[in-house]
Order: sequence, then C-alpha cells, then structure tokens
Amino acid sequence: MEKDLDWKVSRFDELTTSELYDILHLRCKVFVVEQDAPYLDMDYKDQKALHLHGYAEGKLVAYCRLFRAGDYFEEACIGRVVVAPEYRKYGYGHQLMSKAVELETTLLDETEITISAQLYLQKFYESHGFVKTSDVYLEDGLPHIQMKKR
Repeated sequence: MEKDLDWKVSRFDELTTSELYDILHLRCKVFVVEQDAPYLDMDYKDQKALHLHGYAEGKLVAYCRLFRAGDYFEEACIGRVVVAPEYRKYGYGHQLMSKAVELETTLLDETEITISAQLYLQKFYESHGFVKTSDVYLEDGLPHIQMKKR
C-alpha cells in the first residue's frame, strides 16, 4: 500500500470551485464514463452532504459523501464512494471507507449506516462491517444491494 492520503472534510459551502470541479470530474469519469451509466450525478444532495476527499501529491484520488440520518436515507449513509482508476491498486478504497465510517461516528454521531452498494463490491463493503439487507435491484442500470452497518 502507498502512504496514507491527505484528507479533507468539507461542507458544500466550504468547497473551493477547484475542489468541486475535481470532485464532479472524478465522479463523472467513473460513474458515468467508465461504468457506462448515463445518469444525472448532480442530484442536489451535495448541499446536505459532508464531503470526504483524499489527495495523493495534491491530486484528488478518493472521495465520498457522508449524510446524517434523514438527509438521504432514514439512517445515516455513505455514498458516491469512488477512487480514481489509476490509484485503485494502492488500497485507497479501504482507507476511504475506514475514514468515512470513523467520521460518521465521530463527526456526525451516527452509529447505523446504510449504503446502496454496487453488487460487485459486496465483499469489499463486507470487509468494512456492512451486511446485505436487500435483494438485488437496479440503480442507474447497474445491479445494487442495500447494505447496513450497525
């Protein structure tokens, strides 16, 4: 594994224009282009989210959104979990999820976390304590499952 990423946690109104552009670029690069799933990524939920962004040598390589209970699902949730393709081999996805779960607990005072996980990542999320709580469903044309961590 490479070294730890440099982490930033921001409310929407704290993001700089450049940070927001980099975040939206990474999300579009992976969720729309790489996964060939044309959907509207900008869903007006960014304004309610806490944004966790990780940098390697000044470049955004990992990102996710954190929500309090009631802001997205009934429970707190983590979403838009993404690592830049060229950095996936370094284990940054695990760093990202560990940090996200920690922040849900310490910053947002949440203990139950829900995610809508792409099915192929089930084992990855299970390694972070999430358990499958739904049948497979399609979201933006891709198979997903709901998972929870208590």
